Amino acid sequence: MLHTLRRVLTPLALARLAVGWLGVVVLALLSGPLTPPVPVLPLVLALAVIVGVILFASTGVVAQAEHLAHRLGDPYGSLVLTLSIVMIEVVLICAVMLGPGGHATIARDSVTAVAMIILNLVIGLCLLVGGIAHGDLRHRRTGVSSYLAMLVVLCTLAFALPPVVGEGGAFLPWQEIPVVAVTLGCYAFFLWRQTGAQAGDFMDVAPRVGATRVSSAPGSQLSGSQVSAGAAGAAVPAPASDDDDAATRPPLAAVLHEHRNELLSRLVVLVVTVLPVVLLSHDMATLLDDGLGRTGAPSAVAGVLIAAIVFLPESLTSLRAARNGEIQRVSNLCHGALVSTVGLTVPAVLVIGMITGQTVVLAESPVNLVLLGVTLALSVLTFGAPRVTAVHGMAHLVLFVAYGLAVFS
Repeated sequence: MLHTLRRVLTPLALARLAVGWLGVVVLALLSGPLTPPVPVLPLVLALAVIVGVILFASTGVVAQAEHLAHRLGDPYGSLVLTLSIVMIEVVLICAVMLGPGGHATIARDSVTAVAMIILNLVIGLCLLVGGIAHGDLRHRRTGVSSYLAMLVVLCTLAFALPPVVGEGGAFLPWQEIPVVAVTLGCYAFFLWRQTGAQAGDFMDVAPRVGATRVSSAPGSQLSGSQVSAGAAGAAVPAPASDDDDAATRPPLAAVLHEHRNELLSRLVVLVVTVLPVVLLSHDMATLLDDGLGRTGAPSAVAGVLIAAIVFLPESLTSLRAARNGEIQRVSNLCHGALVSTVGLTVPAVLVIGMITGQTVVLAESPVNLVLLGVTLALSVLTFGAPRVTAVHGMAHLVLFVAYGLAVFS
């Protein structure tokens, strides 16, 4: 057990814990001077420090989640990582809602920003980097299709339905309970299938050992030693199909039994590391509201900043996976994170609104609704293909630029 703790509590992990909790203590001592309105220089410095501490602590959460992901394997590992990140994002949004001032649209702005950042910026960069480094990349279309089907339904329920059946862009009080129930039920059913009967649809694509095909077409492109082998009609590895099994892994129950101490230790460290983020988020939300109010920035900017801060560590993880050619892992991280974000954030803010009496405006503007619809349609086209390419990535990046123009217009 001591050996396991030494492996889990590395100097960097201890540093993240120390910095996170030290930030909480310091801000508690400075609560008086940092009560809005705060002078510009102290406001900027305080926000910079808080954001830095949150990012540093968040990387600790992601690091522990990545170790769990490596030990458990996909889709369980990616699920642990995405739920850890989404938990931070939900906490930040809820902290803003419970802070001073009016934040009727913060959930809508944040979730839309998350959707556009993940589906266009992060996935676009991943496809571009992976496509340039490895050429066309294969994924499991059934699994990605499940993600996208969930996103189409949940985004429609959250953003397109309120202006039609609600009032003032918000659901009526009697409508909120069934929306919460349906959203959570749909997400729970998805998780049940993802981690159960359909787990194989979310595993990395791996070529079947021993599968071959003869390349004799006049236009076949072979390189190096394959040229001579191809000329003689030699067999070359066949591309994997959607039904190919991923690398063989031991059963989950066996992994849990064998590595029980390590998994429990990392889970405890993950929770203790995320707590400072939860506590610091309230202070960040208060100061951010004060700062944006002075600059006259669009209200959606707060949502974009929250999304960018929270998903930076996971974005870097996705880019590393793309650089290694692991496009299915990119999908599990990005699409899985977005499904969890919509499936958990919308019910959370609606419940907070019901408890506190706040109006939660979810209806999107026509421009953002069009951009979100086009993004989902492009995602279906991109991942509906047998292979994804760098060209697909560039198309997603262009849509993100369009979203940026809409936010600051």
